[in-house]
Amino acid sequence: MATQTVEPAGLTRGSRPAPGPARARRPRRGPIAAPLLFIAPAVVLFCLFFVWPGALGVYYSFTSYTGVGTPRPVGLDNYARLFGDRDFYAALSRTVVYTVLAVPMQYLVSLAVAVLLVNRHARGTTVARVVFFFPWLISPIVTGVVWRWLFGENFGFVNFVIDQLHGTPQRWETNANLSLAVVLFASAWGGTAFNMLLFIAALRNIPRSYLEAASIDGATGWQRFRWITWPLLAPTTFLVVLLTTIGSMKEFAMIQALNGGGPGTSNMLLVQYIYRTGFERAKIGYASAASFVLMIILLVIALVQKRFDKAES
Repeated sequence: MATQTVEPAGLTRGSRPAPGPARARRPRRGPIAAPLLFIAPAVVLFCLFFVWPGALGVYYSFTSYTGVGTPRPVGLDNYARLFGDRDFYAALSRTVVYTVLAVPMQYLVSLAVAVLLVNRHARGTTVARVVFFFPWLISPIVTGVVWRWLFGENFGFVNFVIDQLHGTPQRWETNANLSLAVVLFASAWGGTAFNMLLFIAALRNIPRSYLEAASIDGATGWQRFRWITWPLLAPTTFLVVLLTTIGSMKEFAMIQALNGGGPGTSNMLLVQYIYRTGFERAKIGYASAASFVLMIILLVIALVQKRFDKAES
């Protein structure tokens, strides 16, 4: 006896029941405790060594704190005195001059070294990288001591060599221009390594097909670098210029160990001015105001460079 299947009312053969209302799926939440646990040490250290000292410095800038006793609020008196201080403007102008000279020098030297080290015809690149990277491993204070020994007037190695060649020893310490030149060379020697690594990584990421196509079209090595390599290094160039500018504006340890900002105060930069004002003259509040102004200047420089980078891209 044949059986007959009965379809539910309102449905035809082969049709499927209409799906019911879809249940709203809750977004799956990943683990939260583990990421927070991993970043907690970095956050604690950042707040302990950056946020808290920065907030404390801003507070001191509105007081007449001398390092002992209770800070006495003075409002904006420190800033009013600062903007009328000739020594502050002199230190700021010297810092700008040093930065304008140091940034292009470090940029060109690090880029040239990186280009030479990634050249396929170069030999001994591994040893050369170690040699060029070594100055970045030592302390800036040690860098200053080494260059002070090299360019000392009475006991320096450079003057000794000049004297042995029957030349005239130079006044590396008592001549302001020569002293600044030594500082520039020392900063380029110590700051080349890190920028060199950034440029090497960027150069290796440039597609070889671009350079090979330009070579087939008859472009020379300089033309390939000028019109292909250099434009593609723009993001790395922005980073190097930004970091070098900020580092030059904050330079302290190397110059302090090299010549102490001398001769006299002719090469005293802004951070040295802040150090002497705060720790040698016991004007912590006044020095904190100068530090806050320096921070604002660095923020403005970073924002302006970022704006130019966006406009060019």
